[in-house]
Order: sequence, then structure tokens, then C-alpha cells
Amino acid sequence: MIHRVAVIGGGVAGMQTALRLREQGLEPIIFERDTELGGKVRNWHQLFPTFTEAEAVLLPLRNRIMRENIEVRLRAEVKKFDSMSVTLTSGERVECGAVALCTGFTLFDARVKDEYGYGIYDNVFTSVDIERKFVDGEFKRWQGREPERIAILHCVGSRDEKVCQRHCSKVCCITGVKQAIELKKCFPNADIFNFYMDIRMFGPGYEELYHTAQREYGIHFVRGRISEASPLMDGRVQIKVEDTLTGRPLRMSVDMLILLVGMKGNSENVHFTEGTALRVADNGFMQPKDLFANNVCSQEEGVFYVGTITAPKSIGEVLNEAVVAADRIADYLKK
Repeated sequence: MIHRVAVIGGGVAGMQTALRLREQGLEPIIFERDTELGGKVRNWHQLFPTFTEAEAVLLPLRNRIMRENIEVRLRAEVKKFDSMSVTLTSGERVECGAVALCTGFTLFDARVKDEYGYGIYDNVFTSVDIERKFVDGEFKRWQGREPERIAILHCVGSRDEKVCQRHCSKVCCITGVKQAIELKKCFPNADIFNFYMDIRMFGPGYEELYHTAQREYGIHFVRGRISEASPLMDGRVQIKVEDTLTGRPLRMSVDMLILLVGMKGNSENVHFTEGTALRVADNGFMQPKDLFANNVCSQEEGVFYVGTITAPKSIGEVLNEAVVAADRIADYLKK
């Protein structure tokens, strides 16, 4: 039996998978194309719904990887693989007994929705931009006039036929609630509006946080989509929106417009199918063997999926799924 397992991707999914594989007595090796472990969570500030610092989740995982002496290959990009080996772009071939694909997702490019002015107007940001500003401490060092009105738009690149993104990205609504509260703490005099199609609170504590945002922080929630954003002479952004509950059109000037960008399947997913039995679902994510008992298994024997490579998920769901996937890999190798 070959004990080595190739873990492709060094985010929270890959690290948790590798740690569980080690507990099972196996030899994981992480291939990460970036310069450090952590994936996209490295760019997050606080995590919903508890406002836990992202680093408080990442640091224990990194430390355990080091303590367990798990091999990590940074700046290592995988060119091709099967259940028996992984070939890097450098040409190196690494033999293994199984592969765990933990390559995650891609964030929707808000510039595609040019009606919102991202990349054109200075005061239009994505939810990712806002996370980085929190991480960098930019809001704490804020100088000049504080924002008086902030608009947060849900479902940018999700549930949108026009950009071929029909799926719900699952965590955008709760991200909008979390960021609204964080911004209100920084700018207590600001009016903050969330514009949404439907409020979808999937996880434990999410619905409670949604109500807390309204009752304790005075966050406004308006059911409606912004149809257009345009710049004003003073640097603010004017938005046009229809309140679909009242049927009334609204026009509002805001100091900041924040776009909650959704999750996309990676473009590289198509390459994974070349020469293998792997499949890409219609939504661009990898398609598991089934959605029930084998949702961490692929159509290719010895290749397993972990995390958001198959669908949008929360960090907690990803960490739990990593344990399940590692156990399935261990069972597979023991056959």
C-alpha cells in the first residue's frame, strides 16, 4: 500500500485534510502554488457569525502542519495528475496512492457588471476589498470626512442568468450582514443599507446575526436590485434601485457602494477532466460522484474532492468535510 497522498491546494481545506490524513497514519504532501499556506482566508478579517479573527483559525492549522512535519511544497503548480502520481509544471513527478483536490473557487470579477462602476468609480468596492481594508487597519486610520451613507449590494455574480452564474453563493448574505455591522462599529453615524433579492441565512447563528444587525445596529435591509450606479461631482455614487416590496423606485447617493461578489468554479477545473473520468457540473464546479453518501468522491477512483471545489461552502463546512474526505481516502487506501 502506498501511504503518500497528494493534497493539491494549501488553504484551510488542504491543511485540515493533510492533518487528518496524518492522524490516520498516512503521508500527506501539500502542493500549494502560492508562497504560503492559507488560501483566500488569509485575506479575510473576521469570520461570521462569531467575528472570530481569521488568523485564529489559520494559525493553529499552520502550527500543526509544522509540528506534524507534513511536507509542504510552495510555489508548486500541478500540471496533471491521476490517482497514482502528480506531475508539476517543473516536470517533477511525485508518486502517490490517492489525490485530494482542495483547489477551492474563484471570486466573481465585479468588472463584468459594468453598470455598477467597479474599477471605474473610486468609491465602488467589492466585499473582498472591504475585508482587505479591515485587515490593513485602513478604517481605524480613517482621515477626513467619514461616510454618511453606505450601500451593500447582494448577489453580484450570483443568481444572475446574464453572467451565466445561476447558483447561489451561499455565504454572501451573511457576509453582507457581518460587514455592515463591522462598518457600523467604525462609522457609528453612517446609515448602512443592504439591497438584496432574498435574504438567505443558511448556517447556525446566521439568522440571529441578521436580526441583531437590525435591532442593535440599525442596519437597513431593502428588497431590491440596483439597476445603475453613476458618479457625482463630489465623489459620491448615485444608485437607482426599485424597492420590490413597495414597488417604488428609489434614488440614493452613497459614499461607498460595496458589491458582494459570489463564488465561481475555477477555470482550471476543465483541465482536470482531460484524460480522466472527472466531470465539471453545469455551474463550473467539479461534480462529485453523487450529492449524498459519496459527495467527497469523484468519478475517478482514488481522486477525492474537499471544500469549495464542488460548491460554495462556509469555512466550518469545509473543515468538517476535510475530515470526512481524509477518512474516505484512508478507507480507500486500506482496501
